[in-house]
Amino acid sequence: MAHNRYREAQPSGENTIVDAEIAQLTAAGVEVLPFLRSSDEIPSMPKSAKALLPISPIYAPRAQQELSRLLTEHRPDVLHLHNPYPLLSPWVVRTAHKHGVPVVQTVHNYRQVCSSGLYFRDGMICQDCRGRALGVPAVVHRCYRGSRAQSALMATTLAVHRGTWKSVDRFIALTSAVADHLRDYGIPDSRIVVKPNGIPDPGAPVPLGQGFLFLGRLSPEKGLDLLMDAWRRHPDGTLGPLRVAGDGELRPLVEAAAAERSDVTYLGPLDRDGVRRALAASAVVLATSVWHDVLPTVIIEALASGRPVLGTALGGIPYLVGADTPREPAGTGPAVAASASAPPSPDGPTGSEAGALPDGIQAGTAGWVVPPDAAALAAALPVAAAGAAALSAPARLRYERTFHPDVVTKRLIDVYASLARPPR
Repeated sequence: MAHNRYREAQPSGENTIVDAEIAQLTAAGVEVLPFLRSSDEIPSMPKSAKALLPISPIYAPRAQQELSRLLTEHRPDVLHLHNPYPLLSPWVVRTAHKHGVPVVQTVHNYRQVCSSGLYFRDGMICQDCRGRALGVPAVVHRCYRGSRAQSALMATTLAVHRGTWKSVDRFIALTSAVADHLRDYGIPDSRIVVKPNGIPDPGAPVPLGQGFLFLGRLSPEKGLDLLMDAWRRHPDGTLGPLRVAGDGELRPLVEAAAAERSDVTYLGPLDRDGVRRALAASAVVLATSVWHDVLPTVIIEALASGRPVLGTALGGIPYLVGADTPREPAGTGPAVAASASAPPSPDGPTGSEAGALPDGIQAGTAGWVVPPDAAALAAALPVAAAGAAALSAPARLRYERTFHPDVVTKRLIDVYASLARPPR
């Protein structure tokens, strides 16, 4: 399991998922060899190592040497790669193949094409680098860490490793939207598996609370402006309470709304116990991203707690709430095909029921999605408040069938088994 951990000062769902995946695989009897590096190592590196950092996204020599030793000594069946930047480099794919080890990669973002990995710039969705051999727009707009030099390095890395990525033996797309992104990049269906992340089971849901919960990073791409615009279109108190938890650059916006209205409460950043209490107190969880959010873990947490979700129809959100029907990759064989998402539960809303909703609101198994538009979101808020009780049980059932650790771990092992070499 290869992963470059993000800095601990920057909360990362990806780090959490990798740790959970290692624990779940180990509990299932899989021998996991962690090959982990952390960006927190960088400040304490010797000067000689720091001098090589600018080229490490393209080629990280120390990581390749250490990986080669690990592969020679342990001869693993599969290398599973998550994030390679900056200390591992996509070159680990070539190193694994040199040793005859197939590679699986979980795709957490859009960094095969986009230097920032987000398809989001200056408050808007941006795909200017899509289809280009070299992402010049990323350099012009300083898309990577706000630096033209670092953006040029990342754009060059993506160009150099286009062939590297296309040699990966199997891509794990966290949602059907990521699978579409990979197809657009030129990856054939036969090498794409839709398998979401899972989270530990919090136990049987408690009865629904009241109102809405927004839980996440308070940053522009998460749609705080959109949410507050939609919320203000309803008189104070008519929708029940809105609780906002998290921290980030838009914290003043939330604090101002909480001071202005009696039905808005800012909870601040929460620990795990605080998150559980906030979920228990609420009836509906909001996911109002204005970018193609890959897989907001908060949605899976909501479903596990029996809370339906109202979100924007972007990225992986429709998939998570069961408002789309993922296309299963063709030709993957029984083991890999089994990794595709379970179909929406018959206990949830049907297409005919969704037809009775106001224009722009699409019902799913475990919630609703709307365009990233304030008027559409404002129209959906009372619909979600009224329909939360009916979707509580289907939300929990979608978690159990699609995102429970037992389900996703079995799917992941099926992917490994489809690639493993014959027994030695």
